[in-house]
Parts: sequence; structure tokens; C-alpha cells
Amino acid sequence: MSATKDLYDITLIGAGPVGLFGVFYAGMRGMRTKVIEALPEVGGQLTALYPEKDILDVAGFPRIAAKRLVEQCKQQADQANPNATYVFNQRVERLTKLEDGTFELTTHTGEKHYSKAVVITAGIGAFEPNRIPNETARQYEGKGVFYSVTNVQQFEGKRVLVVGGGDSAVDYALMTEPIAQEVTLIHRREGFRAHEESLKKLAESRVHVKLFYELRAVHGDGDWVKQATIFDNRTGEEMTLDVDYVILGTGFKASLGNMLEWGLEIENKKQIVVNSKGETNIPGVYAAGDIAWYPGKIRLIATGFGEVATAVNNAKAFVDPGSAAFPGHSSEGKK
Repeated sequence: MSATKDLYDITLIGAGPVGLFGVFYAGMRGMRTKVIEALPEVGGQLTALYPEKDILDVAGFPRIAAKRLVEQCKQQADQANPNATYVFNQRVERLTKLEDGTFELTTHTGEKHYSKAVVITAGIGAFEPNRIPNETARQYEGKGVFYSVTNVQQFEGKRVLVVGGGDSAVDYALMTEPIAQEVTLIHRREGFRAHEESLKKLAESRVHVKLFYELRAVHGDGDWVKQATIFDNRTGEEMTLDVDYVILGTGFKASLGNMLEWGLEIENKKQIVVNSKGETNIPGVYAAGDIAWYPGKIRLIATGFGEVATAVNNAKAFVDPGSAAFPGHSSEGKK
């Protein structure tokens, strides 16, 4: 390896909560660590899409806001791995295994990074909202029509219409309900695809729930949303609501993008296949979190933490064959 190539022990692709826990564990194992993140800050999907959302399924936190969880994960990573290098606004487009067994990671800007092992913790990959086929809604994107809630305070005293029937839509309705003047949630069919606890809270809230309703049109003055027309898809009957915001909680579609060209084994074009060690089919490349797949996979932050700890520990044994994959418990100190 040329002396001009700055070689790291481990590089994590993605700085969401799972990636940050990987940074923590790499620090515990004394690995020189780099993180490459496509977004301008840590947090991944939680920071970009759901910073105000309450996370309920992380052990030790009965309830914690997504942005607060990210802050805690970063603090934990910094404590164990203060010298980790973070590279933001860089999307890895090529992964090449060199003749000496190390990896060259090339980003969309042409910058190259070098590492002995790679752990992919890129969440759901590159994501974009599922846009509904409604031209009036598109005309007001960013002008009262949004696909996520990143600052819940902006809805204080406002009239909010939420569209959708999944976890995201129910979460957005519950997040805005305490401070908004009025919240209406419409869904095109009966029944929501959301956690039971969320549905219980929805039933106890002030949210006006309208089933079998869809969005017909968004109206405004050209600068901001003023009204929305909804309709009953069983009868065609229309209703016009005065609104200040329309939140389209119709979810996001993800793509692995250039990762599909890296030679990795992929499941359903959406996730990277790994074994019980977090290993992909390419020796030295691991994956953890939502982007990883194995039989019985459950996509939770909590399971991602365990997966990335497993991947990092096995990556340590890969780059340093003399070390153990399991060094003991963290309470025993760094190994």
C-alpha cells in the first residue's frame, strides 16, 4: 500500500444510530475508524425524516425523541472512539477490493478512501418519498405540503391534514395533535398498518379520523396551502377543509443504488444478505441494521445495535487474525 493512501482499520458507510454504535464498538476494539455519510450530519433517517418522533423500543429508554437518541449515540461513540474520522456529504458509489486485500471506496465526488474492512450501516439506502399522483400536492411541496415532520413546533395552533395509513401517518398525527389547533387523518381504506400502542393512542386523541377518504386537491394562494379537498372513495362525496399544512405520510421508497453493482448478494433488490457473523459474500465486508438481511430478520433499531456489534467484532478478527472475535464484556474495558 502506497504511503500516500491513508488506510483505516474499519470504515462504516452510514452514520445513523446503528452506524454510531458501530463506531463505539470499533473504539472499544481499538480500531482506527472512519465513517462516510451521504447526509450533512449524523443520524441518518432519524435525523432527516423523524427527529421529533418518540422511539419506544430501545432498551433502557421508555421513551426518547429520535434526535435525542442520535445525540446519545454520538456521545457514546465519542467517548469510546474520540479520534474517529467523519466524512459528510459523501455518497459511496464504488467499492473495490485491491490486490493487497484492502478496500478502495470512491464517493460521488471522486474522493477515495481506504480501509482494511467495511461495515455497511446505510439504513434503508438512498430514500425518497412515495409521492401520490396528485399534481396540486406537488405544486405546494415545501409550501405547506410535506412528507415528514422535522420541526413539530411549526404546527403550533395550525390546522393539519395528514394523509396515509401506516406507522408514519399515525405517528405524524399523534406528534402534531398536542399543539395543533386541529388534526385530521384520512386513510383510503379501513384499518391502519401501525403498532397497536399507537392505534390505542390515536383512539384516545383529538385527531379526526376519516376512513375511506382520499386527497382530491390542494388549494392555496400560490405561496402557501389554504385548503384541501378530500373525497369518500365509496360515494364520491367531496369535502373541503381549511388547512395550514398537509402532511403526506405515505412512506418512503428506498434503493441500494450503486451498491447493486458491488458484487454483493442482494435479497429482493432491497437488502444485503449476511450470515450470523454479519459477513457478506465479500470477505472483509459486513452489513448491519435495516440494510442487512438474514432469515427471521426483524427491522428494529434494537436488533441493529446487536448486529453491528457482531459485525465490528468479527471485522476486528478479520483485520487482526490474532485477536478474538469476542473480547469480553464492555465493562471489562477496551481490548
